Amino acid sequence: MGADEGENFSNVAGADNDPLWSRPGWRGRAREWRPVAELLRATGDGRGGVLLVEGRLGVGKTRLLQEAAEVAVRTRIAVAHGAADEVGRLAPLGPLATALGEPALVSPESAPAQPAPKAEPLGAETADLRLSLVERLRVHLEERVGQGPLLITLDDLHWADPTTQLALRSLLPELAAYPLGWILARTSGIGDSGVDGLYHVLEQEGATRVEVEPLDERAVTEISTDVLGAPPGPDVLEMAASAQGNPFLLLELLRTCELEGVVEVVSGSARVTSAAGVQASARSRLIGLSAPTRELLQVAGVLGRTFSVDDLAEMLGEPVDRLLPRLAEVVRAGIVVPAAGRLAFRHDLLWQVATEMISKPVRMALQRQAGEMLLRRGAVVPAAAYFKRSVQPGDARALDGLERAARAVLPYSPPSAVDLAVRALDLTDPADPELLPRTATAVEALTAAGRLTEAMEAAREALRRSPSGPWADRMRYELTSILLLAGRPAEAVAEAEKLLAQRETVGELRDLTELAVFQGLIALHDFGRGRARANVILADRAAHADTALVGALLLSAHLAWEEARAADGFRDVREAVRIASTGSLGARRAHPRLFLVRCLFGVGRHSEAESVLQDAAADLETYGPTAQAATPAFFRACLSLAAGRPEDAATEAEAGLKAADELGNYAYALLGLTVLAIVELRRGNMEAATRYVERFESEQQAAHGAMYGSVWGTWAVALVVEAQGGPEQAMRSLASCYGDLRHRRWILMLEPHAAGWMTRTALAAGRRSVAADIVETARQIADDNPGFPTLAAAAAHAHGVLRRDAAALTQAMAQYDDPWGTASAAEDLGLLLIDDRKAAIARFDEAADGYRKIGALRDAARVRARLRNLGVRRRHWTYADRPSTGWESLTDTERSVASLVAQGLTNRQVATQMFLSPHTVSFHLRQVFRKLGIGSRVELARIAAEQPPDSVSPNEGTAD
Repeated sequence: MGADEGENFSNVAGADNDPLWSRPGWRGRAREWRPVAELLRATGDGRGGVLLVEGRLGVGKTRLLQEAAEVAVRTRIAVAHGAADEVGRLAPLGPLATALGEPALVSPESAPAQPAPKAEPLGAETADLRLSLVERLRVHLEERVGQGPLLITLDDLHWADPTTQLALRSLLPELAAYPLGWILARTSGIGDSGVDGLYHVLEQEGATRVEVEPLDERAVTEISTDVLGAPPGPDVLEMAASAQGNPFLLLELLRTCELEGVVEVVSGSARVTSAAGVQASARSRLIGLSAPTRELLQVAGVLGRTFSVDDLAEMLGEPVDRLLPRLAEVVRAGIVVPAAGRLAFRHDLLWQVATEMISKPVRMALQRQAGEMLLRRGAVVPAAAYFKRSVQPGDARALDGLERAARAVLPYSPPSAVDLAVRALDLTDPADPELLPRTATAVEALTAAGRLTEAMEAAREALRRSPSGPWADRMRYELTSILLLAGRPAEAVAEAEKLLAQRETVGELRDLTELAVFQGLIALHDFGRGRARANVILADRAAHADTALVGALLLSAHLAWEEARAADGFRDVREAVRIASTGSLGARRAHPRLFLVRCLFGVGRHSEAESVLQDAAADLETYGPTAQAATPAFFRACLSLAAGRPEDAATEAEAGLKAADELGNYAYALLGLTVLAIVELRRGNMEAATRYVERFESEQQAAHGAMYGSVWGTWAVALVVEAQGGPEQAMRSLASCYGDLRHRRWILMLEPHAAGWMTRTALAAGRRSVAADIVETARQIADDNPGFPTLAAAAAHAHGVLRRDAAALTQAMAQYDDPWGTASAAEDLGLLLIDDRKAAIARFDEAADGYRKIGALRDAARVRARLRNLGVRRRHWTYADRPSTGWESLTDTERSVASLVAQGLTNRQVATQMFLSPHTVSFHLRQVFRKLGIGSRVELARIAAEQPPDSVSPNEGTAD
């Protein structure tokens, strides 16, 4: 290692008489340490960061984490350490809970029991509590970093449970601006392949990846010299090469050779006196122990890398005091070390050797014994980890333990529940009376984990085996739910109607099935078919539970919206929200607030929509499903677009699409693609807009399950098509909306700008009669819905374009409550007043200014061209007019974020106050840090305090 590398390290570690890089275990590690040193500096300075460590087993990853923690403590950075392990991977967030010293934060054992139903099946869904766990963890972390810089090291993440992976994907980018450093380590090539995706996502978010490589020849020579007290001769180096650059194996080999006299120093050089090797060195530790002590270690190895002394004593059937001599022996031998109230094998390789010394049948018997021991204590989930590896077909108690554990972890970790439930199902005899209950558990877990095809197959197989009876009814309902999620609503409605046709289907199962029918008909856009069913339920509310009522109200609200009865639609959807807010889980999981948000957005009530969306996002966090975690981002993107904040809109849409990819749920992805296409079109980036349109059309055809936003997205497609191919092609893209009254009313109720644009496009294509149809429909909608200014503005805009009515266009300008709509009406009015040069210039200036403020550069350029035709030249304003660095370079949104953060608000508090997502706040904060050349919230508070008061908090609602 060069002198400059040592100096850099010393600055962080603190120079002393025993520099780290000169210790035997640290030879040749300067390259790996450099990013650790940078992370510790950043964390100490209030910035934090993420380091991803990986490498082969025994190559030194754990040692790197340990040394980082020691240096952090010396530099007054708090440290939290956790590790995953194969035995404990069923417990959600286990490594993080251990690191933070808060096991109760995430323990499924402390949650209300959810036993598998053994009698009459209810068919109710299980709450998905993953987002709730992640939120509790986020709050806890923000509280911790509020006390000072914190380093979290998580080892052995190749065994990380799925909920830990979800939390790290979500929290690390969101908390990037805090004084929080993360070092994550995994062993390459083993464990959960999902960690590959986690590392990839975090690296894209800015994390640094470090591969801990085998030691080079120079480092091996230096370590050999350190241990043996003399430079190694060729035969020693040849023997050392058998360790293949693995520092743990090398040190074990050298120390064993030294202790056993295998190496001697002659004439200042170390040489081999007898044959030795890596396997001998690794196993000699155990072989040299007494037989009772080896037995103790083998049983301990079955319990796991770490283990409880009490558990070990119970497994061996001896009191703890009888074990003391043997425990002392393994500690003296350096095989086992104390670890937070437990004992642990000093290294994975020692644990591996201990367990491999037991034959497989004996190992499985011991694993089953361990499971039984834990099951007797009520520790269902830990017991399942042992049962899963030892269970045999027909082992009733072990299979029951697996199923119970599956139901216990299902709300917290559906993928873990799948592993347990499917394992139990596979080993259940077809004649076993528990087959159907276990099938139900497996189907529910597979559905929650998003493995819909497998869930469907399992449900259909259960129906083939048992086509009638209570369990068959439950399976048919589960199949209905799966078909809905899979985007096959017609099949779902058919299955649900079969179930409802049976008189035996009563109670909660019937109500849930009614809801499923309504959800299927809504997905099919077949509202009329469900009208009679909804009216029957709403006419006799006392006879129906909240789930059926919510479904009927949602169907009725959609029908009202399609028929352009806004007041009726709002009445029904608000009633559905009220009932669901205090109702059953099934009613809550219908998430009626999402449709309310869409209705409010359509009629221009943006402030209320933002408030309702916050409540909808809170519902998703509390009740799930986690697969829909991306949904609020898509709706925020729509609202940001309407408010004239294109950067926020794009950021939210991209965050939503990324989350949809990670979670495998694309239900609202079309909304995000629509927003991105419109943003890029307004910016004038036709290539990007076309890409999003092509992806929109591709996603529409993909087998992604239920998807919403198709009609609105088709309007965006038409916008792009018109910009490239003209009005005739655009009309073909919107043929259904132009030609079908139902579709026309639907798009005009959802998109206030569509009336004026569709009218203008039809006129440009020479289709005046079609334009007149749009105007008449918009007029009728406005007349039938007094009290909705946006609908009146849309009708006035369309009428003004068709009839060349200046008063109508002036009315539209006044009544639109969004900047793009106002600017569009002003532009059309300027065209109408073209013969009155002064009046036209005034309107065009208003339009250009409105477009410019919201970043609609393509529209602004078009208006400037109209002004040039009138002999007027205006300065071409671009975002470049703003400085690139310093406080003045911040956009209004960035300045608002900076101001609130400087006041001490957390990212989540800022997000709530500004109606943004925490992800978007984090994005803006990174932009602020970059533009100001800072790296911490403390520095931001200092700079904000130096600014004049009127430059710190821009007016609310001001567009960038």
